[in-house]
Amino acid sequence: MSEIVKMPRLSDTMEEGVLIKWHKKVGDKVEEGDLLAEIETDKATMEFESFQSGYLLRIDVQEGATVGVDASICVLGSKGEPISSDVADVAPSTEVKILPDSKASSNMDGVAVVTMPKLSDTMEEGRLVKWHKEVGDKVEEGDLLAEIETDKATMEFESFQTGFLLHKGIGEGETAEVEATIAILGSDKGANVSEILASQEKSNRPALVVVTDTFPGSVLVDIPEKPEDGDGTRQRIKASPLARKMAKDQSIDLSNIQGSGENGRIIRKDIEGYKPQLTRGGGDDTVFDDVQPSKETLRTPLSGMRKTIAKRLTGSKFSAPHYYVSFEVNMKQAIMARKAINEPGDVKISYNDLVIKAVACSLERYPSVNSTWTDQEIITHGSVNIGVAVAIEDGLVVPTLFDAPLKNLARINSEVKSLARKAKEKKLTPKEMEGSTFTISNLGMFGVYSFTSIINQPNAAILSVGGILETPVVENGQVVPGHMMNLTLACDHRVVDGAVAAAFLGNVRQMLEQPITMLA
Repeated sequence: MSEIVKMPRLSDTMEEGVLIKWHKKVGDKVEEGDLLAEIETDKATMEFESFQSGYLLRIDVQEGATVGVDASICVLGSKGEPISSDVADVAPSTEVKILPDSKASSNMDGVAVVTMPKLSDTMEEGRLVKWHKEVGDKVEEGDLLAEIETDKATMEFESFQTGFLLHKGIGEGETAEVEATIAILGSDKGANVSEILASQEKSNRPALVVVTDTFPGSVLVDIPEKPEDGDGTRQRIKASPLARKMAKDQSIDLSNIQGSGENGRIIRKDIEGYKPQLTRGGGDDTVFDDVQPSKETLRTPLSGMRKTIAKRLTGSKFSAPHYYVSFEVNMKQAIMARKAINEPGDVKISYNDLVIKAVACSLERYPSVNSTWTDQEIITHGSVNIGVAVAIEDGLVVPTLFDAPLKNLARINSEVKSLARKAKEKKLTPKEMEGSTFTISNLGMFGVYSFTSIINQPNAAILSVGGILETPVVENGQVVPGHMMNLTLACDHRVVDGAVAAAFLGNVRQMLEQPITMLA
């Protein structure tokens, strides 16, 4: 008898999973214990083994799709058996939705609506950075269709099916919500997709539509009109939704702009590059040559990353009762240790590497700082995974250095450099940006001596690291030149008590002032 296989709960905090890869295809024999799929949870990518034997009758979740725990991901049963009615009634959970004939005309067989995928656990919308296929191109299953910027990284999006690209629902540089239509594929290269777009509008499904003359069924959506010169007839202005919004926000008349997009379509860069002319009063269009225009007010649309940063940090600041503990660290011995380690030239460790190592060792000694608050319990993590804040052009990302206490300084240096490079190139994977149990933010390289940070939830604490300041210090009753560094620990008072925070940060200071204790 056919049986539904559901999205398993593979971690204590997992609410949904991403189906990374299928290791079986429809029709394959599956034995109990066989590797069925790879699933990404909120903590790691894990192998999912089958709990029963049978044949794979149906796949309900495409690779790359996200579904909730207990949602159907596939159906197993006897070879060739029809799927039982109670199982057949469970709708497949997929990111690509095939429209039935009732939603389109008879020549729409095989047409698929491709929606904005959920490529990260916190993604609510995505920005299409680049199309790798054009309308009319043949698309094979697995072909790179587009590059999509999530709230965390820019990722490649591969097609889940084969067909011709009939329609693009969003232009390069434009943003759409998860589940919004981004493309339509079909087996017939000349298929008319106007009925599909109309059906989406009637059902209020999220859809963004781009102007194109390739297929006569393409439509114009919410595009302002302007009169032609002289005869009073109306002409449509071709502009992307983002361009129209930017123009509205900046009070720019779209009729004054020459579009650089497809078929003269006005796109984001046209708005950004628009410079209004200054004219004389009374309707004279002559530009004042001697007038120096003031700098324009710049309005930058919020990226998905910036929106997520704002949402998460606001939530953290107002939900977690923050308090702060600060220590000054005499870095004299650390400077000497770093110089000795780097002298042979085989490796060049940084002061940040020393801080990470000291923090990792201290978290093992004070595990309550390495914890997470939930409404039901406090979770004390068994592993110490350090999130390292990295500033990039669009904001801030926090890749994770896993199992930090187990790694020596050279390994820490290598991995942190690699994560920082990938962050700046927007090549971090979701796994590399999840699972941190404590965070370090270092602004010392920018000349900042002291600052405080907002806790990166679900962590219970974050350490702010300032630069090393040359300043007089007292040693053995004598004033001598010193090198001091400020550390400020922000804690969630629901999890970490003040005395524990002071003891933890004191341990970090002791290790940096006596680095032999963490190098032994």
